[in-house]
Amino acid sequence: MFVSFHWQSSAFLFKLLCLSSFALAADKSPVRRAASAVAYYNPYDDRGSMLTTILGTYPPGQQEPLNMIISGNSDEAVLALQQTDGGLLNYFLSLSFAGECLGLHEGDSQQANLGDGKGLLNQTAVMRYDYGDSSVGTCTETVQGGNHFRYWVQNGTGANSGAIFMAASYEEPEAEGHDIVVNGYNLGRDYIIGNITGSVIPTLTLTNASTFSGSTSYGNYTYQTSVMYASGLLQNTSIGINHNLTVWVEGVTNAVDGLVAVLDVSISERPANSSSGSSQTQSTSSPQNTQGSAGWRLHPELWALTTTLICLLLSVAL
Repeated sequence: MFVSFHWQSSAFLFKLLCLSSFALAADKSPVRRAASAVAYYNPYDDRGSMLTTILGTYPPGQQEPLNMIISGNSDEAVLALQQTDGGLLNYFLSLSFAGECLGLHEGDSQQANLGDGKGLLNQTAVMRYDYGDSSVGTCTETVQGGNHFRYWVQNGTGANSGAIFMAASYEEPEAEGHDIVVNGYNLGRDYIIGNITGSVIPTLTLTNASTFSGSTSYGNYTYQTSVMYASGLLQNTSIGINHNLTVWVEGVTNAVDGLVAVLDVSISERPANSSSGSSQTQSTSSPQNTQGSAGWRLHPELWALTTTLICLLLSVAL
């Protein structure tokens, strides 16, 4: 009787261990990675839009294009919403864009639905061209006009790419009501790309085969940016576009040319004492044994599979 009880208890314990082994083998949660598995998700795939929502336009319902995307495949540090450690705000500063004048938002907020399950959300922030002075230069942009953009992050559970969607445009002075200049949506996008490349972008001859690259720096961080122009996300149209009466050029270009600039950004140089410097080195180096003299170790997933097979054999035997 004792032997029978011992045998049944052993069988039960083996089965219990096997259940945990099966659970481990079936766990497909991704490991933490340096960047998203995708550059971005098309907002239209889940009831989103590549056009912003604006209240109080005339006529009602006018929208503005999300004409730039910072890819979710960019360095993880670049996609972090911070200035420290080479984050997104530091990258914007390398492009000569800073936060609003004295931290005060002027004008109405716009909303966007990036198709990530969050629905319509107000812009994360507005960034303005700083005219060479990151402290107060955006005050000059507010008064004199110039380039600016709003941005949103695609990070909802329905489409968590981490990509940054931007609505860029070049506006007239405050005295002119910050109207958008002729071809201002397309030019606003391409002036930013020009800041990256250090060259003039040929806006009127761009196609979905156009690519550019360049390097920018700020705060001892250097960024390498590759740019491709994507079609199929925006229509080539002036219909329903905000300020369309002043922006489009009949017979030359629509208010929106149908192209989105997709940026893939990496940090090529960083301060030696930066907090992310060591992790960056580690993430790009060959895998190493970090257990000192512990020696060879079986990969956890292979170990789980091996244990599962053993359990299957034992369950048959028992």
